[in-house]
Amino acid sequence: MLEKITDTFSSIVRTISGKSTITEKNIEDSVEQIKMALLEADVNLRVVRRFVNSTIEEAKGEKVLKAVDPGQQFVKIIYDKIVAMLGDEEKTELSLRGPDVTTVILMLGLQGAGKTTASHKLALKLKKQGRRPLLAACDLVRPAAVEQLSVLGEKIGVPVYKENSKDAVKNAEDALKYAKKNQYDTLIIDTAGRLQIDADMMDELARIKRAVSPDEVLLVADAMTGQNAVDIAKTFDEQLGLTGVILTKFDSDARGGAALSLKTITGKPILFIGTGEKSEDFETFHPERIASRILGMGDVVSLVEKAQETVDAQEAERLQKRMMKNEFTLDDMLSQFQQVKKMGSMQSLLDMIPGMANQNVDLSGMKRQEAIIQSMTKKERANHLIIGPGRRKRIAAGSGTSVAEVNKLLKQFEKTKLTMKKLTRNKGMQSRMMSQLGMSPDSLSGMDMSKLQDLAKRFGR
Repeated sequence: MLEKITDTFSSIVRTISGKSTITEKNIEDSVEQIKMALLEADVNLRVVRRFVNSTIEEAKGEKVLKAVDPGQQFVKIIYDKIVAMLGDEEKTELSLRGPDVTTVILMLGLQGAGKTTASHKLALKLKKQGRRPLLAACDLVRPAAVEQLSVLGEKIGVPVYKENSKDAVKNAEDALKYAKKNQYDTLIIDTAGRLQIDADMMDELARIKRAVSPDEVLLVADAMTGQNAVDIAKTFDEQLGLTGVILTKFDSDARGGAALSLKTITGKPILFIGTGEKSEDFETFHPERIASRILGMGDVVSLVEKAQETVDAQEAERLQKRMMKNEFTLDDMLSQFQQVKKMGSMQSLLDMIPGMANQNVDLSGMKRQEAIIQSMTKKERANHLIIGPGRRKRIAAGSGTSVAEVNKLLKQFEKTKLTMKKLTRNKGMQSRMMSQLGMSPDSLSGMDMSKLQDLAKRFGR
């Protein structure tokens, strides 16, 4: 995501951060590069001017030019300016009421923005947080919209309220009554969009809003439309009063114009971003984390949070114990691959690792290794020593790979086992490794996610 602007900003950071002295000429050249990068990213001109002027003004002061580490100080200014442009931390969470009162969330947007998909993703996120969401199908314009929401709701285990009525306002009112009666603490109303903003759509949405008095009015916009998304948000806000924005297809947005312009132009915060096709590919928008990614510094905190949400803690503990006892098998390695896959695409994970954003990494390697292990028999996975030349040839043919790739995987596996064996026998090595991570040697047997969270904060922002 945001590949183009990240490449430019990462290059500037690498160049400037290592300088022991900085001149006004260095600052002007860097800011000029930043200005061009923002314009190429389709960032609103007014936003670009404000960013450039405030950066130059602050960077040319004594705080940078006479700092002990002026390069780092300049990078800090750029980081703070990007965070402010993205929205600071004024609002990153929904205003949700207590369990005895139904919170109403009204979803708006044009047709094709991903409103129905975003509605079910939001419902799943709230469900995981312990809430009882209800989806209301009030898009009666788009063919099969009600059916789509019903299928998505069933997929995530969230009920969908729907009627045969062709009156969207009545549907919304009845959905709210149903939610209150059946003690659903959150009602998410999926409304109809159009290909473009028109009077009929706005009138219907205004009537729905008056009927249900929503706590949140969220616009769903396509991040890839750039400035068009910003203009749409501005119009919706003027007529209906938005409380926040959800940007879909954020993972496919190479430029970032919408994300970088929206808060400044509309005054409305981006609350969530859609980062993939899966129901789980839906993240809370944290300006400081996105700023860190743009500057090529990664986002370790989000990486750990994703691991917390997706990785099976019991399975991870089981694998850890087996590694400590030197009982690690090829089946266990396969299980590790599958755990990582649950966290999302490898490229999205690499973007969160400092220095790895937009790197040309062969992401097919893990898939091929997985195929190799899956082509082995149960006995071969349990004891890799029995895999001789004949078996390696059969495994290569069955997995669509080469004997050389099979050999490489087995060598990698043996190296992993040897390393773990040395580690379990060498308490000094354990101690050194753990101390580098800020942990005690005892953590190997009782490592938990809270410690990973602390580690993430240390290596994050």
